[in-house]
Amino acid sequence: MKPVNMIDLIKKYPVLSICLFTAIMLIPNLDAIDVSIMEARNFITAREMVNDGNWFLTTMNGEPRYQKPPLPTWLTAFSGILFGIKSVFALRLPSIMFVMLVAIGIFKISQLLVKDTKQSLQNSFIALTSFYIIGITIEAPWDIFAHGFMCYAIYQLFLLFEKEREYWKHAIIAGCFIGFSILSKGPVSLYALMLPFLLAYGFTYKFKHFKAKVLSYLSVILLAVIVGGWWYLYIRLHDVDTFNAIAENETNNWSSYNVKPFYYYWSFFTQSGIWTIIAFISLLYPYLKSRVNHLKAYQFSLVWTLLAVVLLSIIPEKKSRYLMPMLIPLAINIGFYIDYLIRCFKTMTDKRETFPVYFNFGLIASIGITFPVLAYLFLKDNISNHLFTYIFASIVLFTLSVLIIFYLKRKNMNIVFRLTVLFFASILLTALPLAESFRSTSYNSISDLKTEAERQGFKIYGNNYISPEMIWYFGGKIPFISLEEGIDKLPIEHKFGLLTAEPLDERVLLNLGNNFMIHKITTYNLNRVSETSKKYKNRLLNVYYIFERRM
Repeated sequence: MKPVNMIDLIKKYPVLSICLFTAIMLIPNLDAIDVSIMEARNFITAREMVNDGNWFLTTMNGEPRYQKPPLPTWLTAFSGILFGIKSVFALRLPSIMFVMLVAIGIFKISQLLVKDTKQSLQNSFIALTSFYIIGITIEAPWDIFAHGFMCYAIYQLFLLFEKEREYWKHAIIAGCFIGFSILSKGPVSLYALMLPFLLAYGFTYKFKHFKAKVLSYLSVILLAVIVGGWWYLYIRLHDVDTFNAIAENETNNWSSYNVKPFYYYWSFFTQSGIWTIIAFISLLYPYLKSRVNHLKAYQFSLVWTLLAVVLLSIIPEKKSRYLMPMLIPLAINIGFYIDYLIRCFKTMTDKRETFPVYFNFGLIASIGITFPVLAYLFLKDNISNHLFTYIFASIVLFTLSVLIIFYLKRKNMNIVFRLTVLFFASILLTALPLAESFRSTSYNSISDLKTEAERQGFKIYGNNYISPEMIWYFGGKIPFISLEEGIDKLPIEHKFGLLTAEPLDERVLLNLGNNFMIHKITTYNLNRVSETSKKYKNRLLNVYYIFERRM
């Protein structure tokens, strides 16, 4: 019997292979990293959907939160119902499904472009190992839903544009998925991903049989508006004042919040992480135009990538994470250069061509080779608590790095590429659990406070500002009160807890001292780094008091 070849199996079942690779890489350590501020906001909203039934008029800490459409929150809430609404693993799981959808969309689009399963798979794996496509699932988890839906919608539009008959089903699917994207994050993906795609397609492939397909194009728009717009109309009708206030604030943010210069995104290719140098070279059209196998497809991915960057640069408000949709066409663009290296690197003699390749993959290999020493220095006294994980990660990453160097010297770029993909996946799979060891001595979780307060029979309130992360880990709503408004505005209970952003000053203590006995209990601190670190955040700090009325 002929032995089963793993590569042949991957090519035979590409979509299944993409899903399995993503699951193995991301799911085992899904809850290893602390919940971020954006995640906390979304997870709180999902929790209040389940606990309070706020499925349409969405809330955060009991207050209206219409800034984000509800589709990703619904999917997250359903996952919470199935696997536990308190489980970070359960609430992050849907975002991983959409990483898979992005990779599948890239594979499908690439197949239409190059008609090559191997190269299309390479493009998907490039995307899956690009830094910000993974990072966005933690930093801004709802973005991946919007871009995942839109990526698949673009694949369906591509089929609609290319086919001469039996294209109506693609119009229907595309319209629905564009609507789902709008229902995930408004028009963000429509502008950052769809618009540059349409412009790039028109520029390189032209819109064929446009008049014959006008009705199908109109149906796409109509479906997108209906599917994506109904919730906005619902909110507009049921809570008009809050909706208008939030809409005005969100609109103003585009021109006045986090404003950066036009050139802020010019280093966009660095968002691809381990592919940074390769990504930069893939953008050099004069160099690659005579070296790629599919010139028009390469022109299309290049124009799509650059137009996405330009369109995002026009918007005054800029953040690094807004660049994530650009990584979708960039992964396809990088794929053309990788394909060229696989075909031709063995015969290259010009050092101007070979040096960047040696440097890029040699740099990646050096990370794995030095990992045992660097990890040991960072872990220090905590290494005994994570000894097995440290040893296992060191062996895996060191071995893969040695193999990368070995095959790089032999100029076998096919194997080097595969080993690089495995190297990235292995970091997340074996080294990420070590993140739990990085915890400062001042770290103090708030996760037990709600249970303790309920056991003693009193409520917890917040003064002025409590960060979303604190509210999430607390496990329930924290109503806000103001100590400046007088005794009459304070809770009527005999005893209650109070969380404050800073210690109460002497003036406040004196004003309230005649009516309350005030006990400072502890300081909750969700910072895993020390106060000297630049990553230390004061908003993750809250002082906890207990107030008891004097008899």
